[in-house]
Amino acid sequence: MIVGAGMAGVQTAVQLREQGWPGAIRLIGGEPHQPYDRPPLSKAVLLGRTDDAYADVSFDIDFGGLDVDLELGRQVTGLRTAERLLETEAGAVAYDHLVIATGAEAVTLPGSADLPGVHLLRTLDDAARLRPVLAARGAVVVVGAGWIGAEFTTAAREAGCAVTVVEAADGPLPGALPAQVTSYMRDWYEHSGAELRTGVAVRSIERGGVLLADGTHVPADAVVVGIGSRPATGWLESSGVELAGDGSVRADEALRTSAPHVYAVGDCASFPSARYGERLLVHHWDNALQGPRVVAVNIAAEGLADGEAESAVYDPVPYFWSEQFGRFVQYAGHRGEEDELIRRGDPREPAWSVCWMRDGLLTALLAVGRPRDLAQGRKLIERRAPVDRKAVADAAVPLKKAALQMNAADR
Repeated sequence: MIVGAGMAGVQTAVQLREQGWPGAIRLIGGEPHQPYDRPPLSKAVLLGRTDDAYADVSFDIDFGGLDVDLELGRQVTGLRTAERLLETEAGAVAYDHLVIATGAEAVTLPGSADLPGVHLLRTLDDAARLRPVLAARGAVVVVGAGWIGAEFTTAAREAGCAVTVVEAADGPLPGALPAQVTSYMRDWYEHSGAELRTGVAVRSIERGGVLLADGTHVPADAVVVGIGSRPATGWLESSGVELAGDGSVRADEALRTSAPHVYAVGDCASFPSARYGERLLVHHWDNALQGPRVVAVNIAAEGLADGEAESAVYDPVPYFWSEQFGRFVQYAGHRGEEDELIRRGDPREPAWSVCWMRDGLLTALLAVGRPRDLAQGRKLIERRAPVDRKAVADAAVPLKKAALQMNAADR
């Protein structure tokens, strides 16, 4: 049984069949819609590039042909691991193996959830409700200059809306990237025609606008809150499944949880990374795509006698991308605070990259309009290939040529 019908849950079902799992598969989703992909929500769906907001985002998967039973619009309420029972609003359901893939939920501003004109952007219904907001071309305040805030601002400016972005931190993408990098991204907002206000928090959302902590009132026809997300794991309290301090399901390197026969994958699960020496919680599409194969392999292996099969281990190089302000932004790896930052190219130009190094190895890479850097750098990170720092810093040198030891096939 799989709880969660997003990318992680759907791919777990697909991978179970790929691995030859012969048993029944039930996929339970809280939303009533056919399982769908999330990246188009902040782009094509918002801008009305399809006549139907629900079109062209559903996964092209034949669930019937895979013999996967879809149970949509069904909310889970709890879990009794000792009895192997999943509790739902429609009653308890027994399971042999359970995969928790409930993803993440948007963080809201206190007291704003039921206010008219206040929106989130996490689900297909959220995007559908925002379409007429953009079509009206009114004034919009975006709370939060993170990835979602930047992508929504891009769409809103393309639609002709006046946009003010309010960020409590001193710059965009706080926590995601250091100020030495994001300081150059401030201009992206200005050049798009959006106003970015940083270093000031929202005191309250009022009728007709937003009141800031400094007393400024910013008028708005609509407010979009994009201040982050958290694992959707509240239903697991007192379940016997251990949660980490950040609310994620605490999975091991095989994506097993603390409860027997229960796995966790995707945005709701954190896992130990031997590659980076710490526990990671990755809220991105690629993580939800790649993790399910490990879960499926390990569930299939449980059926072998005496548990002789070796567990598959999940230790990826995290990857994500964002399309904002006419730029394709990609990131691979995981940087530490002590890692050395190395620039490739001028960040005032349309295309540039930033690398991070530690002990002669690449640990992470940000590429703006340089997809070749991303592809080559990601391979170097995956291989743990020692690199020449001077070559890394020279934007004219392909990153693959920065490797100190190269196979003929890589040249």
